[in-house]
Amino acid sequence: MGLYKPIYHPLNDCGDHVIIINSKEIALRGDEWQKRVYFHHNTYHGGATWTLAWELHSKDPTMIVKKAVYSSMTGNLQRRQTMQRLHIFSDENIPQDMLENVSNQIKQLKLVPVKLYDIPQEEKDKIPRLIKYPINYQLK
Repeated sequence: MGLYKPIYHPLNDCGDHVIIINSKEIALRGDEWQKRVYFHHNTYHGGATWTLAWELHSKDPTMIVKKAVYSSMTGNLQRRQTMQRLHIFSDENIPQDMLENVSNQIKQLKLVPVKLYDIPQEEKDKIPRLIKYPINYQLK
């Protein structure tokens, strides 16, 4: 009796679903929020629109991740069916039936950066100051 090898084909539907949480916490490098542009066309003449990343993220926090995954996949017949198994949530509220079927979790590579307005004032006062500005000095 020989060993059976698993049969793999790129168009094979194995049924795996991917769940992405906290898509509202994504970070872009430098001034990418103001410079990165996303293209959309509604198939009508003159229907091309270009949207900045911060505008797209404020409208729908899941759309930047969705467009990044869609554009990174090869443009074949399977791409749309594969995207249907991608579930993106802007926060940690996941439906219970999806949460019961989660079998594995990929740990996050980098910690989520803490925003300045999330730090309490007591911790801000403990940070050493390099420059003490005069009271009447206006920062630009």
